Amino acid sequence: MDTILKSENITVERKNFIFDLRENPRGRFLRITEDANGRRDSIVIPAPGLEDFRRVIDAIIAADEQAGKPLA
Repeated sequence: MDTILKSENITVERKNFIFDLRENPRGRFLRITEDANGRRDSIVIPAPGLEDFRRVIDAIIAADEQAGKPLA
């Protein structure tokens, strides 16, 4: 059984993203769930990988900012 340590939700366009920091006997992890029109997909990032995950997200955000205004 998972214990939820922290949960946050964000909505982007028509998608809802749920970020759950959880813990179970195997360890701590982040589960990110995308809910779009009732369809749910999740990814799980083990806690030891969170710093690498943040580093990659920060790099993607910087690249998006440098790319300028979107075409669409």
